[in-house]
Amino acid sequence: MPWERQRPTWREASPALIAAALKRAQARPSGNWYVVGASAALRGDRPLGRTVAGTEVVLWRDEDGRPQAGPGACPHLGAPLRRSPVRCGTLVCHWHGLALDGRPFAGWKPYPVHDDGVLLWVRLDHAGGEEPLERPVIPERPAPDSALPAVWTGFGRCEPEDVVANRLDPWHGAWFHPYSFVDLTVTRAPEPDAATGGGADSHPGAGPDANADGGTGSGGGTDADADDGFVVDVSFKVAGRAVVPVRAVFTAPEPRTVVMRITEGEGEGSVVETHATPLTAPGAAGPPRTAVVEAVIAGSDRKGFALARAAAPLVRPLMRAAAGRLWRDDLAYAERRWSLRTTGRFPG
Repeated sequence: MPWERQRPTWREASPALIAAALKRAQARPSGNWYVVGASAALRGDRPLGRTVAGTEVVLWRDEDGRPQAGPGACPHLGAPLRRSPVRCGTLVCHWHGLALDGRPFAGWKPYPVHDDGVLLWVRLDHAGGEEPLERPVIPERPAPDSALPAVWTGFGRCEPEDVVANRLDPWHGAWFHPYSFVDLTVTRAPEPDAATGGGADSHPGAGPDANADGGTGSGGGTDADADDGFVVDVSFKVAGRAVVPVRAVFTAPEPRTVVMRITEGEGEGSVVETHATPLTAPGAAGPPRTAVVEAVIAGSDRKGFALARAAAPLVRPLMRAAAGRLWRDDLAYAERRWSLRTTGRFPG
């Protein structure tokens, strides 16, 4: 039906309900882990530089392909290590030749890092301030040997909570993104006083002395309590009037992550992980900056999906473009929310 004739959702999209879901997400442990980007972005011949929560971080791969991470400033005279080359798995400062192999040296100390095969994570205990976890909280995903992942990264002037709040408002989908979604109905939403779930003591990787091994794998994380998710029936637009109806569940397994999992319909088991990583330190002057790293991990039992996986170099750019189009709007939502919050005008 025409966009203006669809059923309004503003009565169901209770500000109190969304705020309660956000509060529960923020209460879950992250173990001080932050997503820094796609695994594929970290090559063997050059480092990757990021700023996370005001901390300059550099990452590179050693000779065995394992990720290494640590402060992004050379301990000698502060050179930007993100611009230095990697030689035989060693990061060599381009100012004076100081070499780092990932072990502590000259006051430089590494950060725990984890490569889950799709995303790179770094643990910053001084920034997170939580009890450290050995591994990040990674949602259940389709089996790597039968999945097609694609990662999109964007940036906005907002805080991670504004990105998470956007994803915990599924009611806006068909109104705000009519080019992608139609016939959206939230069939179940958590009560505002739903149990928090996912406490630190129940996490299998919890421990103050935990240290990431830097290997690949699915990690020890799980999705949030299924009773604390938003169940949504929606049709994805394909072309013209052709749509694909699915049922999806939105959950927040940790403070900076929201997962959409398809539970019924085409692509059952596929997930979309939205990770919000603060770039600026809390309380820093000027507007905050947040990176949105969205991992779309598609899976299907259909025979034709094998062809899609074989054509991954052609399919991934299309997947990233679709995510980018949605986030062009959703970052505007998040930025607007931050602006209203910080000026005392947010009605929620």
